[in-house]
Amino acid sequence: MLKDGTDSRAALWRTAAGQRGYFTAAQAVDAGYSYQAQRYHAQHGNWLVIDRALYRFREFSDLPDEGDEQLVRWSLWSKGRAVVSHATALATHDLGTANPARIHLTVPRGFRQKSDAVVLHRAELTQSDVEDRMGYRVTTPLRAIAECAAAGEDQDVLDGAVSEALERGVASRRRLLHAAQLLGPRAELGVERALGAMS
Repeated sequence: MLKDGTDSRAALWRTAAGQRGYFTAAQAVDAGYSYQAQRYHAQHGNWLVIDRALYRFREFSDLPDEGDEQLVRWSLWSKGRAVVSHATALATHDLGTANPARIHLTVPRGFRQKSDAVVLHRAELTQSDVEDRMGYRVTTPLRAIAECAAAGEDQDVLDGAVSEALERGVASRRRLLHAAQLLGPRAELGVERALGAMS
């Protein structure tokens, strides 16, 4: 049974509302929009074309920017398989001074997509490594600090992130060291230096 236009729009709007107004072509099809109808809405400016098969309702672009809209976009680009991680996760948690030029995402090992706008890290994350946000997932503060240390992030950035994580009570020294140990000697060394810088 075909939905009429208002039903389709309401269904797609419900999906997009949880994703900061973004939606994929596949989600539009599920809501009842044919590819021909999608082209029409994109060509007439009803939908903003963000990327191949990725759109956004125009109304959402007029709302104040909360700073993490791009992260929703990249989650959809990855079909929900990417998790915001490393320095981008530190910035998302507002820990330290991390301000990466490109967005860092952790993806499963078999992930094939590529983009110059993102840095992809390959790992299998557990549920305890990840937090859900509106429209995307991000590694926890503990995991983000450990993975930055493992990747050789600037020590000043690590020092600031560790200091703020302890100050805010989102991590303890013991838990930070344990998270770093799981990612290897380089991670351990970076975290130990950051903890040492505080004493």
